[in-house]
Amino acid sequence: MKGEVKKVVLAYSGGLDTSIILRWLQDQYACEVVTFTADLGQGEELEPARKKALMMGIKPENIYIDDLREEFVRDFVFPMFRANALYEGVYLLGTSIARPLIAKRQIEIVNATGADAVSHGATGKGNDQVRFELGYYALKPDIKVIAPWRLWDLNSRTRLLDFAEKHQIPIAKDKRGEAPYSTDANLLHISYEGKALEDPWVEPDEDMFTRSVSPQMAPDKPTVVEIEFVAGDPVAVDGETMSPATLLTRLNQLGGANGIGRLDLVENRYVGMKSRGVYETPGGTILSVAHRAMESLTLDRGEAHLKDDLMPRYAELVYNGFWWSPERLAIQTMIDRVSQNVTGTVRLKLFKGNVTVVGRKSPVSLYRLDYVTFEADSVYNQQDAEGFIKLNALRMRLAKMARG
Repeated sequence: MKGEVKKVVLAYSGGLDTSIILRWLQDQYACEVVTFTADLGQGEELEPARKKALMMGIKPENIYIDDLREEFVRDFVFPMFRANALYEGVYLLGTSIARPLIAKRQIEIVNATGADAVSHGATGKGNDQVRFELGYYALKPDIKVIAPWRLWDLNSRTRLLDFAEKHQIPIAKDKRGEAPYSTDANLLHISYEGKALEDPWVEPDEDMFTRSVSPQMAPDKPTVVEIEFVAGDPVAVDGETMSPATLLTRLNQLGGANGIGRLDLVENRYVGMKSRGVYETPGGTILSVAHRAMESLTLDRGEAHLKDDLMPRYAELVYNGFWWSPERLAIQTMIDRVSQNVTGTVRLKLFKGNVTVVGRKSPVSLYRLDYVTFEADSVYNQQDAEGFIKLNALRMRLAKMARG
């Protein structure tokens, strides 16, 4: 392996696995390593990653720690929410949507540093290896990708810990025991997988959750919140204009306090197996309900139904890692065009795990009281419905007469 690459950009969290990968890359490839740590709102202090990288011999100029929270929400989360994307009908794609941004930034660092390879810590069993690498190749077709989990023999927790001890890599105390869950977090969500959750019949422990109170323990009084939209994106909460990341943070606080956004899911991974995951997406759950309510007032029926037809395909593209594909970009163009009129305000009640729409208004609303009222009106001739019904029934009448 030595001599195959000169410089590699590693997606580096500072945790045990990616620290082991860092040293393994140095040993196996004898190459210069650039570390990249993304702040996506995971809620963890990132400076320890810098200190650990320095301790492991990485040059200060080769350590990148980037605050990507605003870009993450503005350019990835919000476009996805304009599509109302739900994978397999329920999953808000919190892990999936972060991967194309990480891949994009890694390639930008490759171009800035003259590196010739990238590396990640995703295993050979999961979706993330696909998401990262499809992003790499879409943005830099000739890039070399190093995926250690598909190459090395450190295929157990014991071997990883032995490697860490041998190379004096600090091991967090909780890593020495059987940590109950594997987690992935960003500003949109946190996921829990593995260990105790591998049996889909076993209920998660309440103390596992970190972003929401139990719905049973949530306040006994509803929280009322108003979300304002402009061209499909939320711009204000309760009349206060906010940046994308600040707004999602606020919705996370409101949702978490009311026990909103928990999901226990057995999903179909792109690589073929089923996996059980538990998710907390408090702000995203509120936003998803609010956005659909705003669309119900402002989208034409044909627009809305076309979006619903395309949504499962869009969600699958995001889940499977095809964010940069021509087809996702084409669908996004349509969605963004339709979203230009999704403007107005939605009022919701948050109560013990539930999000209920209780009001919506828009300056470009397609809702017309004079047409739908049960009172007398002068704009709609009810007799027109007779011809409409007969024309729609014609093919069925002819079929019945011909076939009996």
